Formats: sequence, structure tokens, C-alpha cells
Amino acid sequence: MAHAYKDFEPKWYQGEVPPNSYRSIFKWGAPNQIKAPRESLYKLLKGQFGLGDEVFRTYSENLGLDEVKFDKPSALPASHIQALRDIVGRDFVRTDDYARLSVAYGKTMYDLMRLRLRRVENVPDAVVYPDTKEQIERIVSFCAREKIPLYVYGGGSSVTRGVECVKGGVSLDLRLRFNKVVRFNEVDQTITVEAGMSGPKLEETLNRAQQLFGAERAYTSGHFPQSWEHSSVGGWAVTHGAGQNSTYYGCIQDIVLGGDYATPAGTITTDRYPRKATGPDLNQIMLGSEGTFGVLTHVTLKIFRHTPQTIRRFSYMFKDWETGQRAAREIMQSEGGNPSVFRLSDPEETSIMLHMYNVIDSPLKILFDLRGFKVDEMCLFLGFTNGEAGFSKNCAKNAARVARKYGGVWLSGAVTRAWEKGRFSDPYLRDTLQDFGVVMDTMECTVNWSNMSQVHRDVRAYVKARPNTICMTHLSHAYPQGANLYWIFLVIMHDPEEFRAFHAGILDAIQKSGATMSHHHGIGKMFGPWLEHSIGENEFAVYKALKKHFDPDGIMNPGGTLGLDLPEDQKRKLGRQKKE
Repeated sequence: MAHAYKDFEPKWYQGEVPPNSYRSIFKWGAPNQIKAPRESLYKLLKGQFGLGDEVFRTYSENLGLDEVKFDKPSALPASHIQALRDIVGRDFVRTDDYARLSVAYGKTMYDLMRLRLRRVENVPDAVVYPDTKEQIERIVSFCAREKIPLYVYGGGSSVTRGVECVKGGVSLDLRLRFNKVVRFNEVDQTITVEAGMSGPKLEETLNRAQQLFGAERAYTSGHFPQSWEHSSVGGWAVTHGAGQNSTYYGCIQDIVLGGDYATPAGTITTDRYPRKATGPDLNQIMLGSEGTFGVLTHVTLKIFRHTPQTIRRFSYMFKDWETGQRAAREIMQSEGGNPSVFRLSDPEETSIMLHMYNVIDSPLKILFDLRGFKVDEMCLFLGFTNGEAGFSKNCAKNAARVARKYGGVWLSGAVTRAWEKGRFSDPYLRDTLQDFGVVMDTMECTVNWSNMSQVHRDVRAYVKARPNTICMTHLSHAYPQGANLYWIFLVIMHDPEEFRAFHAGILDAIQKSGATMSHHHGIGKMFGPWLEHSIGENEFAVYKALKKHFDPDGIMNPGGTLGLDLPEDQKRKLGRQKKE
């Protein structure tokens, strides 16, 4: 442990994770990396849940260390297996239990809870590891001809059941071989890559552009979701992803210029021009389709100059949530430049962050007391700016001016650095806590400034109606007209179906409040039942028409993705919110 406990410390599992085990599939990230809570956070969680140390002396959940084995033989005939091997090579088609389960589930807590219970429900009949765009096009054509369901697995970080192989069939695992640079163009400031490229590999490639491509300077993708280390570029694109720096660089639909898609109707290629007036934007039609129209193969991204030396970090504490919102809105509407990272935490999240980053025991606590700030009311705002040195400096100065206007207490850039340090490692907490029955998951949505408080209040009311539940919320990915609201909830829970019902209730609350269902996680199969009545039946008919064109036999990611093939009795019909 990096931070030794003074009192009792649970025995967080730190042992080796067997390579063919269930835990190696459901565990977040690197096989032998873990993260345990600081003692102050552990004590806060115990108090919130009303638990004593005795609950944390024994694991309540299966650690998942046993070898993956299940009784679900592949249903693909030998002739189909051979046809796939003829396309990609004998060694790159697998039908063993481990390979099939490794691509079947994502990383929503419903997936993790089922895997701990060895509930193997929806696995492909074969896993195929393509090497080229042409191979994928041949596989799609073959599956379309033989009516074989086809799924795609990029990084596996889906929290919407986006990769689950409900109808069996074939899953394309892009991680192994389909992750190469296709083209680098410094003049246009673009890069084209295969869809299976991981976030870290893309960023390393761009940072080393001078050595790899003889470029004049280093570059960055500007896209860093929390799942960045274990997600793929293709996954970002097809789910409308957003990274922590999106307020400056944009979300993925702002960064993607074009792509190639292998569909049952043939190959679709969208051009790479920065702007056009040639009818509806086909690129935007394909983005967010989540594999239901076809397989994204090559994707062209905008890239940006890598200037880490110009970053200006800041953090402030506001006395309450409403004051913080007003300050955040003015920063975004003042036309003084957009900060890159932009995050305002509500009182509950602020309290927990103070414990996570050890601020609660620092001299800053005295400053808060002197200013009359209360722990259960004050809100932490942090971020940083990017760009040309003068722009970055002026943008940070503008944020400081607004923060002072609304009584914000300057906390320096140290708090932001502490947040950055834990940004990509915090998801590891899920495994260590869940070993003892503490479930942690997330939801998010888009709101306007005008309904932000109402949505925050209504959704929290539902979550907090469950006794002893932690519900943290922050504002991020901001715009002049609104922002993303992101919830992190922690509960004591052991039954995956209980979790699924709780999760569904949160989605109901989000939709009833008038917010969007998702800002950047996509829809998948878990959110699919809500989509039609969220956007409107006539609007949803457009999606169905596109599906019929691209995939008339319904082989692409079937089983409820985007709600496209759901029977009526499985749809959540809450009624559409009227938009003013």
C-alpha cells in the first residue's frame, strides 16, 4: 500500500490474476495493478453505509480466480469456421471458452456481477482476429450471405452492454492485429488509423511524430476518456465518445473527419473534408451507429499540436452548487476562450474528493472554515487550459476573473494535479471494493444550463431514495448552452438483477427530468429500451430506415443495440419530454 492505514485495513486482493480466469476478464485494466482507497475514504464509506470493520474482514463476492469453463458449444458449422480461417488464417479464428467469453461482456457493473457468478449468457460462437480492412469486408460479406450475427470488440470498456453477443455468431476482436497507422498527413494535420488502435498507442504515435514520420513537431489526439488506457479509437467513434479535454478539443464527432465502413450493403466511405454542403452528413449518420450499420475499419482524425508546456492548471472552491454553476456558465459564455478540462463537483462528490486526495487533512480545511464554507455545501471546481501560450494564459486569467467574481477560493494547481494523477487509476477501485460487495458504477446525460439544477435534483432524489447510497455528481464537457452531468453511485449490492433494476430506475429518472439519456457512453443494449421514446417515434423511424438499408437481415450487432430489434413489450415508454 502506498498509504499505510493507522487502524484496521481490509485485505484488498493484490495477488496474481490467473491469465485464463474470470477475474482476468472482468478486472479493470492491467492484470496485476490494483487501487485501494485511502484510509480516510475507507472510513467515510463505512460511515455512509453504516458498516463496521467486520464486514471487510472477509470477501463477500467470488474473486473469480478459477479458470473459465462453461457448457455452451460453438453452434457454427465446421464449414463456416473453415471459411473464416480461409480469410484471416487458421490461427486467428478461436472457438475455445476463454476466447469467446473474453469478448462477450463489457465493463458495466451488470457485466462484472454476472461474471463473478459465472453467469455465461451471451457469447459468440467464434472469435476472429482480422489483420486488414479487406479481411473485414470479406467477413462482413460472408456473414451477410450466411445470415451469421456479427459483433465487434474494440477495447472492451463499454458500459452499455454494447459488445454483448446476444445472438451468438461471430465477434471481431480488433485488439490483436487491427491497430496500425494507415496514413499520417502533417499538411492537413490528420491521421488515419485502423479502428482497433488503442488510446495510448494513438497518443504515443502522435507524440513521436517527429521520429516516426519526420514531422516538424509532436502532436496529440486531444481525446482522453477515463477509459483511455483500455479503449479503442473505433469504439470512441461509434459510441459518440468524449474525453476529459473535450471542452477545448471537442468530442469525438468534432475530431473524426471521415471513415470507412464495411456493411452488408457494401463499403461506405465518408470523405475527409473539414466542411461541406452536400446534403445530410453521412459521416455523422455513421458515427454513433454502434456497429448496427456496419464495421468501422479506417478512421481519419484531426490532430493537434502537442504543447504540454503551455498548460495552466487551476482549482477553486465555491460556497455551494448554485454559485458554482453560475460561475461555470459565465466562463463558457464569456467568449474568453474555453478551458480544456472543466469540472465542477457537487457537494457530495466534493466531500469524497477531499478525502480521496487528502485535502480534508491539509491546511486548506482551516481556510474553508475561515471563509464559512461548509463541507456538505461547498463545491470544487478544477481544470486547465491548453493551446498557444498566450491563449492558454489569457483563458486561465478569464477563468480566475470569473471565479473571483463569484467568491471562489483559489486552491492552486496542486489539487488539479492530484486529480490528474488518479484520473486513469480510479476505475481500479471498483474491483477492490466490489470484492466486499460495494458496487460502483456511472451514468451521464446532457443538460442545458436552464434545467441543470432540476435534473441534478430529480435524479439524485431517485438514487438517494435507496438507503445508504452514495451519489456523486459533477459537471463536465461544458458548452455555452449547457454541459454534461455525470453521476457516480456506490451501493451495497450482490444480485445483478437488483443492480439492473436500480440502473433502469436511474434511466427513468433521467428521461423524466428532460435530460438526454447519454452524453458520451452511447446506448448499447442496456439503454436501448429507452431510445425510441426518448427521441420520438417519428425520429426513431429514421434510424430504422437506415438499418433496413445497411443491414436488411439484421445481422449487425443484433439483440437490442440502439433498441432497433426490440419487441414492443421490451421498450420503456415513459413519453417524450416536450422541448421548448
